[in-house]
Amino acid sequence: MSKKVSIPATDGSGSFDAYVAVPEMAPAPALVVIQEIFGVNKVMRDLCDYLADEGFIAICPDLFWRQKPGVDITDRTEEEWKQAFALFQGFDVDKGVEDLQATLAAIRKHPEGTGKAGTIGFCLGGKLAYLMATRSDADCNIAYYGVGINELLGESKNIKKPLLMHIAEKDGFVPPDAQAQIAAGLKDNKLVEMHTYPGVDHAFARKGGKNYNAAAAGLAFERTDEFLGKNL
Repeated sequence: MSKKVSIPATDGSGSFDAYVAVPEMAPAPALVVIQEIFGVNKVMRDLCDYLADEGFIAICPDLFWRQKPGVDITDRTEEEWKQAFALFQGFDVDKGVEDLQATLAAIRKHPEGTGKAGTIGFCLGGKLAYLMATRSDADCNIAYYGVGINELLGESKNIKKPLLMHIAEKDGFVPPDAQAQIAAGLKDNKLVEMHTYPGVDHAFARKGGKNYNAAAAGLAFERTDEFLGKNL
């Protein structure tokens, strides 16, 4: 079962929508699904539905609502890419984390939930999943090819719960030197599990995308399933 819900912003500036998918079996743990730069589009909604089939309450909040509510675009046209990058450039990361914290608090109270909740994010969402590991009480966090994490390593000392990171070796948005900084900065943190996928580019797990790699995506989701089984 899926539906749209509204969540009040903690700064009193309004409220934002979120897509929620609920499994048939309850009670269930929850996952906050953190969008890419294309909004809460079909890829994100389908992922929520998949996670619900796997036994999780999945919620994907509209993080671009402060700029333009209801963004739902694809990666198929140049115009959509321009729109996505403009939204990315105008995105307030700190406010985005606040909205994710509000989403996390709300989904913990879901009547069919166990109270346990984690996050899983992709691209921009991967960066935000890392920040949820450093700034929230999420029970676990998963970052797929997060962009800009190398600039936020100073926050790593705040990680108190398990963090799983999937890194694309040939990521066009996270060059080798940035990947090396991330690896060096997090290698001694026993709560952080990192996997690099050889030969694949950014968004290798976005089904239908030009960089989709079925083998790498499958392996990453196997590791994700195992991680969630341990931590939620």
